[in-house]
Amino acid sequence: MSSKTPAMSNPDLPPVKSGGDMPLVAHLTELRSRLLRIVLIWLVIFAGLFYFANDIYAFISEPLRALLPEGTSMIATDVASPFLTPFKLTLISALFIAMPFVLHQVWGFIAPGLYKHEKRLAVPLLASSILLFYGGMAFAYFVVFPLVFGFFTSAAPDGVAVMTDINSYLDFVLTLFMAFGLSFEIPVATVLLVLVGIVDVQSLSKARPYVVVGCFTVGMVLTPPDVISQTLLALPMWLLYEVGILFSRLVRPRTPEEQQDSPQA
Repeated sequence: MSSKTPAMSNPDLPPVKSGGDMPLVAHLTELRSRLLRIVLIWLVIFAGLFYFANDIYAFISEPLRALLPEGTSMIATDVASPFLTPFKLTLISALFIAMPFVLHQVWGFIAPGLYKHEKRLAVPLLASSILLFYGGMAFAYFVVFPLVFGFFTSAAPDGVAVMTDINSYLDFVLTLFMAFGLSFEIPVATVLLVLVGIVDVQSLSKARPYVVVGCFTVGMVLTPPDVISQTLLALPMWLLYEVGILFSRLVRPRTPEEQQDSPQA
């Protein structure tokens, strides 16, 4: 480790604060404080949404209910499902709504360990990660769900009434929401990897063939066993990877000296 402080080795770095040698207990205390804030905001949002739990479920289930054959409906096969299923959906919806605050708390925890030029990218990266996460969920709801459910309902054999259990449906759509929401974060993850010097743009470009195969593999793992949803996840992942490479060319990665003298939170 270099004997120079980060500020001496690079003029772009912020001056070293007394908190740079913050003990582990202080880090854990701060982490606990931020986690408690996240949980508190989550519960406050949940309390505000709980009255509309059934309406939220009706909105989420609309893509399937609109395609069900006439005379059929969704069903509840468990005694507690009519209450627990909307309850679970509302709890998860509250977490999704609280995501900007969650990411802000995460940023507040890791920011002291970043350089000045990295901190300048904080707001664009945070805003992009939030918008991309919500964009992935919107893409799943408005594009993927109608295609997937249309295929499933039309493929039912003669004499079989399509009447999906509400809890099974919720588990299905939540899996797709998370898969598409997280996969749309690929550009942000790519920029961050280049920014901290883990990889460079040339390596990312050379890995393109493997990434394409990996995208379709991830699509097979994270989505139901149908070609439509797998392809609709894999193609955006690949395109977002290309977007990530494009924006990675605009950032300055850490130099070896900065990696060696990386400031501590």
